[in-house]
Amino acid sequence: MPIAPRPRSRRALLRAAIVPAGLAASLVLAPLPAAVAAPSADALIAEVYGGGGNSGATLKNDFVELANKGGAAFGLDGWSVQYISAAPGPNSQWGVTPLTGSIAPGGRYLVGEGAGAAGTVELPTPDAVGSLALSGTSGTVALVRGTDPLTCKTAADCAADPRVRDLVGFGTAVVHEGSASVAGASNTASVARKAGLPDTDDNAADLAAGAPSPTNSKGEVAEGSTPTGPTEPGAVRIHDIQGRTRVSDRTGKTVAGVPGIVTGVRAYGSKGFWIQDPNPDADPATSEGVFVYTGSANPTVKVGDSVLVTGKVTEYYPNFNGGSQSLTQLTNPAVTVVSSGNPLPAAVVVDTRNIPGTYSPAAGPDGTVNGVTLDPEKYTLDFYESLEGTLVEVRDVRVIQATDKYNELWVAADKQDQKSRRGGVLYESYAEPNVGRLMVQQQAPVSQQPFPVANVGDVLTGATNGPLDYNQFGGYTLVAGALGALQDNHLQREVTVPTADRELSIATYNVENLAATNPDSKFAELAAGVVTHLRSPDIVALEEIQDNNGAKSDGTVDASQTVAKFVAAIKAAGGPAYDWRSVDPEDGKDGGEPGGNIRQVFLFNPQRVSFTDIPGGAATTTAVDVAGTGSAVSLTASPGRIAPADAAWTNSRKPLIGQFSFRGKKVFVIANHFNSKGGDQGIDSRFQAPARSSEVQRVAQATVEQAFVAKLLAADKEAKVVSVGDFNDYQFSPALTTLTKDGVLRDLVNELPEKEQYSYVYQGNSQVLDHILVSPEVGYAKYDVVHINAEFAQQASDHDPQVVRIKP
Repeated sequence: MPIAPRPRSRRALLRAAIVPAGLAASLVLAPLPAAVAAPSADALIAEVYGGGGNSGATLKNDFVELANKGGAAFGLDGWSVQYISAAPGPNSQWGVTPLTGSIAPGGRYLVGEGAGAAGTVELPTPDAVGSLALSGTSGTVALVRGTDPLTCKTAADCAADPRVRDLVGFGTAVVHEGSASVAGASNTASVARKAGLPDTDDNAADLAAGAPSPTNSKGEVAEGSTPTGPTEPGAVRIHDIQGRTRVSDRTGKTVAGVPGIVTGVRAYGSKGFWIQDPNPDADPATSEGVFVYTGSANPTVKVGDSVLVTGKVTEYYPNFNGGSQSLTQLTNPAVTVVSSGNPLPAAVVVDTRNIPGTYSPAAGPDGTVNGVTLDPEKYTLDFYESLEGTLVEVRDVRVIQATDKYNELWVAADKQDQKSRRGGVLYESYAEPNVGRLMVQQQAPVSQQPFPVANVGDVLTGATNGPLDYNQFGGYTLVAGALGALQDNHLQREVTVPTADRELSIATYNVENLAATNPDSKFAELAAGVVTHLRSPDIVALEEIQDNNGAKSDGTVDASQTVAKFVAAIKAAGGPAYDWRSVDPEDGKDGGEPGGNIRQVFLFNPQRVSFTDIPGGAATTTAVDVAGTGSAVSLTASPGRIAPADAAWTNSRKPLIGQFSFRGKKVFVIANHFNSKGGDQGIDSRFQAPARSSEVQRVAQATVEQAFVAKLLAADKEAKVVSVGDFNDYQFSPALTTLTKDGVLRDLVNELPEKEQYSYVYQGNSQVLDHILVSPEVGYAKYDVVHINAEFAQQASDHDPQVVRIKP
C-alpha cells in the first residue's frame, strides 16, 4: 500500500526579495518552502541523464533517478517528474511523467525516459516509465507534487511554485537552483548529487558530472557498465539479495551501495571477502551475509571494515553437473571503505539446540529445492542456507573426519548424530545423513597459519568461528577466522587378533592406486598394515593395483613390477614371502585413474594355502564358469574373471575369482571392485532426493555375481565362497541387497556391533564401502574391520582393510 508523502522540506528557492513576507509566512504554514536554504530531509532528484541513445552513448534511454534521504518511505502516488528545455520560450511546455509507488528509506527510484537510436545497454528495470526526450547537454528537471504541467519558465517563478519539490538545471539551463546550473552533462555523462546527497539548493555546488549510474528501487544498475565505488548506501540490503529461497530473485542484476561489515577475507583459491549486515531483519529465513568474489584480484579490505559494495548478483554452482547447491555472491565489485575497526556482528552458535533433525525439504516442481521457501526451523539444509555467508560458531566440537591434504576437516556440531565407537558419526541409511556435519577450513593460507592436524575423535576446544560457505566437495563449510585449540585424544591404529592354526584368514585391502613408480614410503606403510595390523593373512585380495608405470598411458598393462615391489616390502616388514595371481585388464577398459589400468590381485602365503591353477582365465574376454558337481566342483579357470564381456562391467573392474585349497578343502575367493559413485548427486544436493545414477551399474554387477555364486552353490551346496573387496556401496544399498539375494551370500558387516560398521569416511560420515561376504556353508566367520587409515590424517590408503577368519 502506498505510503503518504511526508510534508515538504523547506526550500531555498524562495527568497525574501521576491516573496512578500506575509506570503512567505502563509506558505510556511501551509506548509510551503521557506526563504532560507535547508537540505532536503527526504525526497530529491539524485541524477539526470539526457544522452540516452545519442551518438557515443552506451545507455539506450534517458533517465531521472530519485532518492529518499529520510527514515520513512516517501509515497509518490500523484507526483510527477517534469522537464523543460534550457531556454524556454513563450510556447515551451513542461513534459510530464506520472509516478506511482514509493521510495524506500535510503532508497532509489528510477524513471526511464525517451530512447534514441544509439546505445547498446538497457536501463535496469525502471520503477516508472515515461517518454520525455531530455537534452544531452542542457535542460531542467523538476520533482513535482501533482501531474499537471508546471507553467513557470524562470528560476524565480519556479521557486515560487509550491508544487516544486526539487529542481535540477544542467548545462545552460535558465531554470536552476542557486547561483548556476550544474555543468558537464553530455551524451556520455550524467549530472548526479555528490556523496551524501547534499542539497543546499545550489545545483552547481550539489551536483557534478560523471559516468551515468542508473539505479532502481531494487538497487539494480545497468549491465555491462563498470561500477565505481559507491559513496552512499543503496536501497538494497544483504537480506534482500539472499531472499527466502536458495536462488536470489536479483540474479543477473547489479546492485549498488550494499552496506556491510567485512567478516572474513580469503586471499587464495576463490578470492574475495564476506560482508554481513549488522542490522538484520526479523526474518530467520533471510541470510545477512554474502560473499563478494574478487576474481583473480586479492581483496584489499580488512576484517572489521565497514564497506559499501556495488556488484552483480550471481549464483555460483561449485559443481553444477554434480547437483550442488548454489552460492549467492556479488561479482565484479566496486568497493568503498567507509570506516575500519568496527565490531563484528555476533556469530550464530550452531549446535544441537538449533540444528533441525530433518535433513532436507521436498523438492519443488522442477525437482530441486532452489525455489522452495526456506524453513530453517524444520530442515537442516534450509537452516544452513539461511546462514550462508553469515558468521557462525561451533564450540568444543568433535572431529569426525581427519585433516586431509587440502587442510580441511569435519566436525560434529550436533552431538545427537549417531556416534561410532572411535568418535566418528555413522551413516546408517539414506534417510539419516547426519545433520550436524560441518566442514572446517581456515581463511588464512597454511603458509601463514598452520592448520591443525587432527584425527577422528580429537576435539577443537573453545570457539571456532567464521563465515558459512558452500564448496564443491563438502557442501556447507565453516571458513574459520578463529580456530579452537586441538585436543589430541590419541586415536590408535587397530591390530586384529592372531589367526589360529586351523583358521584360514582372508583379507581385502584397497591400496589406492599403488604403482611401481610410487615412493618406497608408501609401499612400506601399506606393508606394515598387512604385516602388523592384519597379522599377515593367508590370502590378501588387493584392489587398485596399477600397471608398472602407473598413470602413464602408453599401452602398458603388466603389473608384475608393482606387485613384486609390494611383496618385497611385506617381506622386509617381517611378513611371509607371498605368491600372487591376477589377470591383466585390457588397456583403458577397467576405469579408475586414466592410464593406471587398476585391477585386483590375490596375494597368498604358500606356506599356509595353495592356489589351484587352472589355465584358461588369462584371456581378457574369457568368462570363468563352473565345472563338475559336489565335491568335484571346480572353476573352468583359476584365476578367472566373472563374465568380463557383460555390459555390467563396462569401464569397470571385472571380478577376479580364484580357487584355493586349505588343509585339503576348496575355498573359492572372489576379489571385487565395483564401479565408483562418480556422477552421483551429493546428499546435500539441490535435487532432493538426490539421484544415485552410478547405483544402476552396481546393481547390474551384483546381479551377475549373485547369479554366478548361485550357479556354484547349485553345483555344490556345500561350496565355501568368500566374496571380498571394495563394492563402493553401503550395507543397506540395492547393490548389496541384490548380491545377498536368496541367501547365496551373507554380508558380515551386519554381524559387527552397530558402532563398528564402517570402513571409509566421506563428508564426515563413517560408512561401509568394503565388504566380506560368505556363502552359507562357511558358517564360522570371525570378521574384523581393521581401522588404520580412514580415521587418520596420515593415511597409507583412504580405505580400512578387513579380514575374516574361517574354518573350511
